[in-house]
Amino acid sequence: MRESRRGPLKSAVPSNVVSPVRRCSRTACGRPAVATLTYVYADSTAVLGPLATYAEPHCYDLCAEHSERLTAPRGWDVVRLTDPSVPARPSGDDLEALANAVREAARPQERAREAGGKGTGGRPGDPMEVGRRGHLRMLRSPDN
Repeated sequence: MRESRRGPLKSAVPSNVVSPVRRCSRTACGRPAVATLTYVYADSTAVLGPLATYAEPHCYDLCAEHSERLTAPRGWDVVRLTDPSVPARPSGDDLEALANAVREAARPQERAREAGGKGTGGRPGDPMEVGRRGHLRMLRSPDN
């Protein structure tokens, strides 16, 4: 193996021009991209989804701020696809259901102490189911 007389290649010098992180396509925005925008002209639809695996020539990479503020031209629809690997933020209904489940899980211990080991089926102090929504149950408190 011969050694080069010219020394190290110029490409071995680090460059600030090329970055391994994809950047937002908006002019003068240097933030990292988190979403990809694609236009479906035949359907007058703008589709905003998770960051694409590869940079495509007819797609636009957007940062978090620009993807949240995205608007489409008049008469166009915006379809926002969510990333299934990212957990969704809990809604108010989710938090309320969680609080109710915690309350319900704590009640049998209190009732067992009050009942002194009596049977657990159909006592007057049990909550009554008044509705269902999917896997959640709505219970009416025995006090009301």
